[in-house]
Amino acid sequence: MTVMTLSGTDMKWSCADGDTIMRSAIRAGLGFPYECNVGSCGNCRFDLLEGEIEELRPDAPGLNDRDRQRGRRLGCQARPLTDCLVKLRLMPQYVSAHTPVRQEAELVGIRDITHDIREFRFRLDRPVAFLSGQYALLSLAGVEGSRAYSMANRGDQPEEWHFQIRRVPNGAATSMLFDKLKTGDRIGIDGPYGMAYLREDSPRDIICLAGGSGLSPMISVTRAAAVSPALAGRRLDFIYGGREARDICGREMLEELPGFGNTLHYHPVVSGMPAGDDGWDGYRGFVHEIAAKLFAERLPQCEIYFAGPPMMGQAIQKMLIDLSVPQGQVHFDQFY
Repeated sequence: MTVMTLSGTDMKWSCADGDTIMRSAIRAGLGFPYECNVGSCGNCRFDLLEGEIEELRPDAPGLNDRDRQRGRRLGCQARPLTDCLVKLRLMPQYVSAHTPVRQEAELVGIRDITHDIREFRFRLDRPVAFLSGQYALLSLAGVEGSRAYSMANRGDQPEEWHFQIRRVPNGAATSMLFDKLKTGDRIGIDGPYGMAYLREDSPRDIICLAGGSGLSPMISVTRAAAVSPALAGRRLDFIYGGREARDICGREMLEELPGFGNTLHYHPVVSGMPAGDDGWDGYRGFVHEIAAKLFAERLPQCEIYFAGPPMMGQAIQKMLIDLSVPQGQVHFDQFY
């Protein structure tokens, strides 16, 4: 156990053995800024003024050479070896509604969703609620480093966390999940984390935009919104994109929810094949293009949630800026 001290204050918190500076601060109820939790986004940068740390990912893209020269480190990749004095600005919006817990979980169910997306259901040793749309860090035997995956079930179902995960070609983590993990196996799990959770206090209609395994958090948000008394009567539009017709999924999950076809609407779109080559008779193009085509006038009055590949996310962000959608109405967790 080490002790972290925030420079210029009398604020201190403890960091358990094996934990990181950022995650230990979140567990202590502090608003340590973060986003991806795997060293890529750079949002958890801090200045290390005193003490020694182990960098879990020394080449993490969230830091550039200038950052390193100035003594900056990434909170999510900094494991303290001694007591440390750190400098950063805590922000109240990063205080977690549900304290993240490091624990183990048992794989209790697997089902295929598409040819390359599979749902993995884990039963937690210690039930933990989360906010629908959040993610957890999974630690798999033989895989270096943890991986961030979003939950697909509702946050008020704390006994199990379900993850809809897309296989990454030659990916160490997804190869382990898809090819080796079997029911009854146990993994390490840490969460919940993330800022792209359902805002039940918003009076606005909702639009969810997803591609690939971005399906998982958007399904979680939609499942929670569909049964939320606070959101009764709100319209929710769900756009899901894939390269080919065989990539399209999600409809059967949404059809189970109250309001489907009335207040809840599903819009699939494919981007990869020319018309007529695959039997697809729905929308063609990219998710951001269909969102603009269908909802350009409504978007600035809606709460927007999105998840998917980085290029899709960048295109969506540009589209929303071009349409003057207020930043505070846009919710996503930045993964790479």
